[in-house]
Amino acid sequence: MDSPTPENIALIDKAYNMAEEAHKGVVRMSGEPYFNHVFETAKIIAELKMCPEVVCAGLLHDSIEDGVLTEEKIKQEFGDEILFLVNGVTKLGKLKYRGAERHMESLRKLFVASAQDIRVIIIKLCDRLHNMRTLQFVRPDKQKRIALETLEIFAPLAYRLSIRKLSRELEDLSFPYVYPEEYKHVKELMKQKSAETMPRLEKFMKSIKRALAEGGLINIQTDYRQKGLYSLSKKIIQKDGEIENVYDILALRIFTDNIADCYKALGIIHGKWRPLPGRIKDYIAIPKPNGYRSIHTTVFTGDGSIVEVQIRTHEMHKQAEFGIASHLSYKDVKNSENKEMSWFSQFLPKSINAYFNPQTPSQNTPAWIKDLAEESHKVSDGEEMLEDLKTDFFGSRIFAFTPKGDVIDLPIGSSVIDFAYAIHSDIGNHIASAMVNNKIASLDTKLKNGDQVEIVTRTSAKPNRKWLDYVKTAMAKKFIKGALNIKTED
Repeated sequence: MDSPTPENIALIDKAYNMAEEAHKGVVRMSGEPYFNHVFETAKIIAELKMCPEVVCAGLLHDSIEDGVLTEEKIKQEFGDEILFLVNGVTKLGKLKYRGAERHMESLRKLFVASAQDIRVIIIKLCDRLHNMRTLQFVRPDKQKRIALETLEIFAPLAYRLSIRKLSRELEDLSFPYVYPEEYKHVKELMKQKSAETMPRLEKFMKSIKRALAEGGLINIQTDYRQKGLYSLSKKIIQKDGEIENVYDILALRIFTDNIADCYKALGIIHGKWRPLPGRIKDYIAIPKPNGYRSIHTTVFTGDGSIVEVQIRTHEMHKQAEFGIASHLSYKDVKNSENKEMSWFSQFLPKSINAYFNPQTPSQNTPAWIKDLAEESHKVSDGEEMLEDLKTDFFGSRIFAFTPKGDVIDLPIGSSVIDFAYAIHSDIGNHIASAMVNNKIASLDTKLKNGDQVEIVTRTSAKPNRKWLDYVKTAMAKKFIKGALNIKTED
């Protein structure tokens, strides 16, 4: 791994100066220079440790749309790759709820561009994050629309890409605009619970570190994380409004060097503190659908409190925070006190050293992004497409298993028929019966997280209208309607 080259530094410097010149004299609604927006967008991109081409695109992403730079000029100065990224973001337009058709056309462009290069969607997410940070300066009648769109589309998109660093903040910035009363209520609850829990958590953290050291685990790091307000509000709803049943408002985190030490730490903790039954989740052995890996356990601390402990390697934590961006990015800053700023600080007044490990973006585009691009062209009804997106791609997920251990990622509420169609349309069209966890299950059985499902097919079996009441996914509905010759508008 090499230090940033003079060419990389010159490239960023040129994009910075060109963007600053392009937006000179233009101000935002807040009264600040418009250049601040593209600069902050590029800075967020750099915090994700992305490559210089993506940072350049972040600096230039509004230049063509605002008519201050041409495609020819960007191509001449920066080449085809950066032009593609800039165009990928520019041609999305501003996603607005001005009728479902217009909105879906913008989303189609987003998915198509992202299927070609996943970095496009990361730039758009960073652009949206800075817009949300300055939403207070937007007209009140536009604030809720933008926040709702962020909460329904952009935050879940970041979450599915496992970029929790972005999704968490997008959720919490949107929350007060979309659900102001709930926001105030949850914020006050969080304040009260944190005040109660923090002293106990700090005391317990010292006990944990001592126990792990006595067990031979010295090279570990610990910290804690506070649950996001929007995430907490959803959890409280799941717990029938009882915040006392939410144990991970503040969670202790342990970072180890390797997987073996994760399980060793778990053993030491369970040997000293009694775990809460049913609360041990091994996402290392069975990762979440978005790739998240960690061990979660909830233990009685002995002083009357209950604490969630999350155990993962440093690499797993990086994946949890940066998601797919970590596969497209340059390596962490070495010997730097401010790693979050990454190597972008090289090109600003405060310089730090960085080391690179470039990857090929197209190889990292998730299959579901490519599916979104393909499916978006097959649906003519914008309202239908938007609802399908919320259900199939951006809603809460479960994962079930084939008998061979393959993971099938489905929205909550999916049936065994959805599972069958997720494997292959022919299997779905000819499902005759199913076994769930080695027990015979009816076709309308709703699956739960971790279920093992075996599909039995028969050539004579075929879809009937009742199946439409059993399925959740748009894909299953499409194939069933196709088999029954039912028009999709029905």
